[in-house]
Amino acid sequence: MSSHHYEQIAIVKSTAPVLQEHGVTITTTFYNNLLAAHEELKNVFSLTSQTTGRQPRALAGAVLAYATYIDDLPKLHHAVERIAHKHVSLQITAPQYDIVGQFLMEAIGQVLGDAATPAIVDAWTAAYGVLASVFINREAEMYEANKADHWVGWRKFKVIRRVAESSDIASFHLAPLDGVKLPKYLPGQYVSLQVFVPELGVLQSRQYSLSEAPKAAGEYYRISVKAVEGEVKDHPGVLSNLLHRELKEGSEVELSHPQGEFFVDPSDQSKEGKPIALISAGVGATPLMAILQSLTEDSTVTGQKPVSRPVSWIHGSRTSKTLAFYDEVKAITKKNENVKAKIFLSNATPEEKLGEDYPFAQTRIDLSKLDAEKDLFLSNNATEYFICGPELFMYDVRRVLRDMGVAKERINLELFATGDVVDA
Repeated sequence: MSSHHYEQIAIVKSTAPVLQEHGVTITTTFYNNLLAAHEELKNVFSLTSQTTGRQPRALAGAVLAYATYIDDLPKLHHAVERIAHKHVSLQITAPQYDIVGQFLMEAIGQVLGDAATPAIVDAWTAAYGVLASVFINREAEMYEANKADHWVGWRKFKVIRRVAESSDIASFHLAPLDGVKLPKYLPGQYVSLQVFVPELGVLQSRQYSLSEAPKAAGEYYRISVKAVEGEVKDHPGVLSNLLHRELKEGSEVELSHPQGEFFVDPSDQSKEGKPIALISAGVGATPLMAILQSLTEDSTVTGQKPVSRPVSWIHGSRTSKTLAFYDEVKAITKKNENVKAKIFLSNATPEEKLGEDYPFAQTRIDLSKLDAEKDLFLSNNATEYFICGPELFMYDVRRVLRDMGVAKERINLELFATGDVVDA
């Protein structure tokens, strides 16, 4: 490494406090300028995340994390892996990194003015180039892997079945129009779904977990979607509500190849006998449902024999009306002695409180109410924890588990939303 390179690293690290102060202004300026000059990218970025400010905040956080750990990039491995999977699911291309780099540097100059000296701009240009290369190379590997499945790009699917899972969650069974057998995916992974949104005049994509274990026949994929109320008052989730409103049997959508770094390999022999706790709230049950099925279903269904593991299913919902997959979970626990389920209902009705099915009524998920060994397997240092639900819920569960002595390497979070946590 040249002394010039070390100098540039020092400059990038020294500007981290400036990014903390002006980061969101820089990234907001960046997105405004980028989307004004390249309207076609409105088909790529979530316009809802632009409206709520989540996307600029997330990018500012990512840039700050990069500035902080530029001399210790392994710390960013999980964030890079997660973002790369999402980029591939959205069909991001290498040339788009050049466009983003150009507008990001312009935004830094625009916001910082004279403070953006030539040395600072040069250092950040070089740093961005290094990071872009990391993403481009990793994403190229993923695209190559997808080519082996003869599936790169968007593929047309038809809704062959729609099922109401709860009062606000619907499952859609999606079969490819080309009739070609679908590739296997790892339970916990997601697909990106793309549709045209008339009120916005653009294509929009969202990631939806595959909510069923992969089937050997490969005839269809199942996703389960909640009609989201939205982060901003009177701005409900654009795509989720459109799907609930418009997607009927026979409707067409486009999907990209399954992606995601949040998964369980049910055939991994090294996990034999090692407990796993699946902890979810609301629609966060979707990827965990695929994992639960894959660990318990017959190999004639999934095409592979799962290893035997003690499994704990811990789920929270508002009431039994909003409780998805309950019948499926109940059937699995009856058939498999190694699976135990605990359900929390935070707003249970008097009838629900009296029933035996819901021992934890009128309470959100509270791990302290569970049996430390039978439900959480705390004394076993090989136990894995997979958590999915609203962000604050996941962070809270992770904190409680850490306080209970669980090592962070054994705690896995599925962050649906834009952004990431560097030190998970």
